[in-house]
Amino acid sequence: MPRYFFNTRIGEELISDPEGEELRDPDRAWEVGRAMIRELLKSEGTGGGLLNAVLEVTDDTGEIVLEFPFTEAILDFSDIPATRH
Repeated sequence: MPRYFFNTRIGEELISDPEGEELRDPDRAWEVGRAMIRELLKSEGTGGGLLNAVLEVTDDTGEIVLEFPFTEAILDFSDIPATRH
């Protein structure tokens, strides 16, 4: 299983995830990243520039596979239909 690293960028500062997590695919990394952001905002609040932060998910080669702005993690898309006919 591939290993993904969840690094947090706040402005020019990058907080690295040295251990990462083995996950089945980038879709699962998105789900885990969203849950991580939501938990962090719940416990730390929105101060300190966290709403401007971005979660940069990289693979084991260091390539960014996902950039997840913290603000997107708090949006709820469950009421929006997947298609519009």
